[in-house]
Amino acid sequence: MSTLAQSLLKIASGSGIGALSWGNIVMLCVAFFFLYLAIARGFEPLLLVPIAFGCLLVNLPLSGIMDPGGFLNYIFFGTEKEIYPVIIFMGIGALTDFAPLLANPITFLLGAAAQLGVFTALMAAVAMGFNLREAASIAIIGGADGPTSIYLTMKLAPQILGAVAVAAYSYMSLVPLIQPPVIKLLSTKEDRRIRMDQLRKVSKREKILFPIICTVVTGLLLPMSVPLIGILMFGNLLRECGVTERLSQAAQNEILNMTTIFLGISVGATMGAEQFLTVGTIKIVALGLFAFICSTAGGVILGQLMKVLSKGKINPIIGAAGVSAVPMAARVVQVVAQKDDPTNFLLMHAMGPNVAGVIGTAVAASVMLTLLQ
Repeated sequence: MSTLAQSLLKIASGSGIGALSWGNIVMLCVAFFFLYLAIARGFEPLLLVPIAFGCLLVNLPLSGIMDPGGFLNYIFFGTEKEIYPVIIFMGIGALTDFAPLLANPITFLLGAAAQLGVFTALMAAVAMGFNLREAASIAIIGGADGPTSIYLTMKLAPQILGAVAVAAYSYMSLVPLIQPPVIKLLSTKEDRRIRMDQLRKVSKREKILFPIICTVVTGLLLPMSVPLIGILMFGNLLRECGVTERLSQAAQNEILNMTTIFLGISVGATMGAEQFLTVGTIKIVALGLFAFICSTAGGVILGQLMKVLSKGKINPIIGAAGVSAVPMAARVVQVVAQKDDPTNFLLMHAMGPNVAGVIGTAVAASVMLTLLQ
């Protein structure tokens, strides 16, 4: 046999085509679907593109990219050790304006009500056969907070990280599809047309004191909350204090963007066919959707109660923004409201429960860690 023939034979024998399983093909189709949603439909491309491409890479056989010593295996270290989720929280804090929440503190309750799905899904997961630590990791998906889901799961049930992370980030990306039907089911056209009074102006002193006080209070009550809420508030203090503009810009841009890439692609790398295509994964994805729907419903239901107590001054649909998907959930509320009244502007009102939801989900995760770790 000639040298050329031997070389061609060696290349052919090392080809991944022969090693391609039906599971790899299914997961490659999932990756293509996610890329379509991100690129063609615009569903949170900053999240879905890295996740989808990580899924694509890990399902190309024989590459070794996720094996010990492989590139993605090293990238995954930051996810495995909970580094990326905490850094993401710093960036979210630097991007977040808590003024709508401070201007209307009652919306804290809407952020709390939106955690209904977390505890409902917790009970459902236990009923479906998951142990309590796994059930808590699955339930936190209802908060629509990917970094918190990864952080909690790595501490309580790392064996289900792939399914939990993908479900959490997928539902965060699909907020514009999932939430509107739930909002419309639980509200009337008259509800959605309710206009709210303009928010008061929040002082600079309030904005500076809030992250400091919030960190101290939650840290003393729930020490397990410090890595998430403490770093979230540190990022926010960089934004609001007025003397760390360069650091704030770095946290909002370069650091956050780089970490988002690494976190997204490493989450996608957990979607290998052998680990992902299981009955347990299907249950987790279904429970995650159930949790997210219940969280949206919980916020709207409490919003309805607030509407009654305020004699029609609070639009109940802002409660749907009580999940942690900032600012996606608030934008969804705005879009839904304007379909019934194009001149009704609820975005800033919805941002109150939206940023409260970030704190609420982190608190819920901290309670679970305190009780179960």
